[in-house]
Amino acid sequence: MYIARVLYPVEVLGPGKRIGIWMSGCAHMCKGCSNPELWRQHEKHNISMGNMGKLIESICSKYDVDGFTLTGGDPFYQPEALKELLPYLYIVQKDILVYTGYEYGFIKAKYGDLLKYIAVLIDGKYEEEKNKGAVLRGSDNQNIYYLNEEYRTKYQAYLEQKTSKIQNFHTADGVISVGIHLPGYEEGIKELVSRKGLEEV
Repeated sequence: MYIARVLYPVEVLGPGKRIGIWMSGCAHMCKGCSNPELWRQHEKHNISMGNMGKLIESICSKYDVDGFTLTGGDPFYQPEALKELLPYLYIVQKDILVYTGYEYGFIKAKYGDLLKYIAVLIDGKYEEEKNKGAVLRGSDNQNIYYLNEEYRTKYQAYLEQKTSKIQNFHTADGVISVGIHLPGYEEGIKELVSRKGLEEV
């Protein structure tokens, strides 16, 4: 499976302190995508389920994990990987949120057997002109499906936030900005970098 990054604690893509998993590979290539570097799969991101399990276990052994958020890329670009990954994650923590550019009807018809492992699914391609800063959704055309009713109240309380938030992680590769960014955020970052006399890499 191709996993570009795993971050904890992610608090801007679902309620609580979550493990965020960014899967690489995406066929949608939406204009204004916040992670265009994850459209293609690179061998450096290829990881076995065994090693992925060890990584998850190492995080869970040290910290309280309130859930998982799978995004990308598009997780359903790798359905075979999801068939390995989702059942494992479900044993660890049943609050699993998955983002996909595919529509729910397509997912249900083609990969319906995987939906039992997903608590909440957010579907639909990202449409930049419909990005109004909604909590959890990249653009207003996207839908939130509660596939496990046990988590509806928890998520609806989280959705009462007025606007989405951004969270920055400092990694060996630099700073990774996580969350639902408003259109034009890249230009703003470039301007800030230039103003501070830094070099963009």
